[in-house]
Amino acid sequence: MQKDEKMTDQLMTIREMCDAFEVTPRTLRFYESKELLFPQREGQKRLFTRRDRARLKLILRGKRFGFSLEEIRQLLDLYDMGDQQQTQLSRSVEIARERLSDLVTQRDELNEAIADLKEQLKWGEEMVASMRRGHDAA
Repeated sequence: MQKDEKMTDQLMTIREMCDAFEVTPRTLRFYESKELLFPQREGQKRLFTRRDRARLKLILRGKRFGFSLEEIRQLLDLYDMGDQQQTQLSRSVEIARERLSDLVTQRDELNEAIADLKEQLKWGEEMVASMRRGHDAA
């Protein structure tokens, strides 16, 4: 296999990226516009490298965990620090701990809201049933 063929194997088109990561072309262009992805250009064609694929995987994981795009950008930028990703991993752990704390708080607040709503719903259903019984008796 020649070098050009090997390089082509490592590049993916926008359609291949969309299929592989279940995202839309618009999503990829958005991340490119935010300077999170840096595809190679061949005229109008975008070609994504192995590095772009790794970055997209991290972007999507970060979004799933609720990280902001700015937090994701900062983490991705730390990759090139030359310290075998120690800074990137340390900062990732720090942000992940903060996010986990936020998610636990949100879950607890949701559980409380669900319990309150269930009580209100039960009360409302009892009131409706009571009114129907009173109406039927009359």
